[in-house]
Amino acid sequence: MARDIPTVDFTLAQSSQEDERMEFVRQVGDALQDIGFFALINHGIDTELIMKAYDQCDRFFELDDVTKRSYLLPQIAHQRGYTAFGVEHAKDNPAPDLKEFWQTGRAYPSDGPAPTYPQNVWPNQHAPEFRNVIDHLYTDMEVLSMRLLEACSLYLDKPADWLPNMAEHGNTIMRMIHYPPLDASMPKGAVRSAAHEDINFITLLVTATADGLEVMDHDGSWIQVKGDEKAIIVDSGDMLQNLTNGLFRSVTHRVVNPKDSTSRRYSMPMFVHPRNEIDLTPHSDFVAKTGGVVNYQSIKAGDYLQQRLREIGLI
Repeated sequence: MARDIPTVDFTLAQSSQEDERMEFVRQVGDALQDIGFFALINHGIDTELIMKAYDQCDRFFELDDVTKRSYLLPQIAHQRGYTAFGVEHAKDNPAPDLKEFWQTGRAYPSDGPAPTYPQNVWPNQHAPEFRNVIDHLYTDMEVLSMRLLEACSLYLDKPADWLPNMAEHGNTIMRMIHYPPLDASMPKGAVRSAAHEDINFITLLVTATADGLEVMDHDGSWIQVKGDEKAIIVDSGDMLQNLTNGLFRSVTHRVVNPKDSTSRRYSMPMFVHPRNEIDLTPHSDFVAKTGGVVNYQSIKAGDYLQQRLREIGLI
């Protein structure tokens, strides 16, 4: 019988008691070391704000294809703006994923040198409230992501700001995904999101509007992750796995097609990235903890991202 992914209560992280705060650290770390996923409850992200964001997604994705495609930015590997249905595919799976999405990141600073991440674009003319709502949600989610990276750092016996410093001014992206109803025209073998691992440090997935997410367990069986509006699903990605030499696991997951082909699904993951210049070479501390053999490559985060974007069809 398949198990459930662990549940972690963010209330522990906000406790005045040190033992409860450290229990939060332990639960986060144990989950990422074991299955690589957990459900975060009492996370503090306003449910009404999430619902407003989904409403804005609905407004945008209901626009006609010509209008939506006016926001395509293939010249920056679709890292901002709109990505059309069937463009992205999972690594090593040529069939396109059955989804379209919008991507946004951190706003450009008003002064100083230009960041290494792309500048945001917004559909102001066609969805005038989109920017305000999505930007608000992005900001709140990024604050939460830093608290989770602090917990990961402490679990790894590092200073609390170790991972957050790497992610400061990084190319963190929030993706608004629309999985439309299915029909007979869908390519053979295509699913909403084929089995894959995330590229980044950690992912925070705001509650999807329908079930479909599945996580692969150690024995190859699939754990069905039930939708829960009170939880944010958190997982560790390839970059964190690389840095920790596999101590934290990047676990295969997928979004399966629904039994009811007329149903649609929205989800909003935030992919938390380090800055491009961060060295992801497996740290010696973690090599020692994982058997003494270096299992992953020496590579900078920006090069890693470019490599993976080619593999999934965005470059």
